[in-house]
Amino acid sequence: MPTPQEILDNVKQFIQSVGVDPATCWNEQNKAYYVYKGSAKLEIFVSSHPNQDGSSRDFLRIFSGLMKVPASADAKFYRRLLEIGDQSLGVKLTVMSNATPDNDWVYATYERDTHGLDYNETVTCIADMGLWADNLDDKLKNEFGGGPGPARP
Repeated sequence: MPTPQEILDNVKQFIQSVGVDPATCWNEQNKAYYVYKGSAKLEIFVSSHPNQDGSSRDFLRIFSGLMKVPASADAKFYRRLLEIGDQSLGVKLTVMSNATPDNDWVYATYERDTHGLDYNETVTCIADMGLWADNLDDKLKNEFGGGPGPARP
């Protein structure tokens, strides 16, 4: 099973392979890479989650802020998110719990257990999420309005 650092090394290698210096998009405080695919900003990191037996599972996680939740969000808005989520293979649409009005965003979210995750699949995860996020941020903003994604380091 790869370690979290090995997964981050795969992410770093991918970033280098597309001609970007990984040092320019690494945030040491958040232990995350921040890269763009078109208009979508991706946050890529590995997180560890405890199991009931005391062990833990590591996950590659990729987030992209798509749009601010409209102040007038209603059942139609949330239904549309569910419909889009059903069509977005491998990507789910999420909102953060306990978000404040100024930080209430719809996110495209991708998570993959790192067990068995190799370089090629890491690349596929990032590339797929980039394509979906770049498409979905435009789609949602066209349908519901909204400005640029949330500020992230």
